[in-house]
Amino acid sequence: MTKERILLKAAEDVRRELESDSSGHDWWHIVRVTRIARYIARQEQADAFVCELAALLHDIADEKLNPTAEAGMAKVRERLAEYEVNESDAAHVVEIIGTMSYKGGHNPPVRTKEAQVVQDADRIDALGAIGIARTFAYAGWKGSVIYDPMQPYRETMTHEEYRKGSSPAINHFYEKLLKLSGLMNTETGKRMAVARHKYMEAFLEQFYSEWDGLGMEPLDEGDSSDEA
Repeated sequence: MTKERILLKAAEDVRRELESDSSGHDWWHIVRVTRIARYIARQEQADAFVCELAALLHDIADEKLNPTAEAGMAKVRERLAEYEVNESDAAHVVEIIGTMSYKGGHNPPVRTKEAQVVQDADRIDALGAIGIARTFAYAGWKGSVIYDPMQPYRETMTHEEYRKGSSPAINHFYEKLLKLSGLMNTETGKRMAVARHKYMEAFLEQFYSEWDGLGMEPLDEGDSSDEA
């Protein structure tokens, strides 16, 4: 297949697999990450084909959506073989997808410029208004509560605790999302993350204000819902 046909076929297959996902890792997440990866790749002069193919395929390997991480990576290898991607590019895509996940902050830095691009693109989609929406979609998918003031966020955790532990949606901002802007690899990614990070901080400020009942007008003591 030509590179153009490979990308089209990958997009078709991934859309078919993820279009009904409700965890925030759906087809439109893939579309956004792929678009961001293309943009960063141009700015950073990375291999656009490798970046786009890895962005398209990255969540079919996600261990949250597969029985095991190994099963997910096996699916990626099968797709690459089916598309007849050359050995060098296929190995590069497998490396990117296998090393880009957050894993509770325990993954070592990614090795190549293309891996940096795709990791940044995926992390940018976890920030800002869309990142907030995805956080609550994922929490609902897992059956987690929105917020529990009696359950503090986890400052440190193992990969196993990060993946399988239970935590309110709001805690996820402190356990991962607010850390991401400081973990961007590329200069382009760092610039893109700034506004989204600030938006999340503003959201949290508003959330706590509403949670605590601040900003409500005092009740008029003369008013009563019990009056005849």
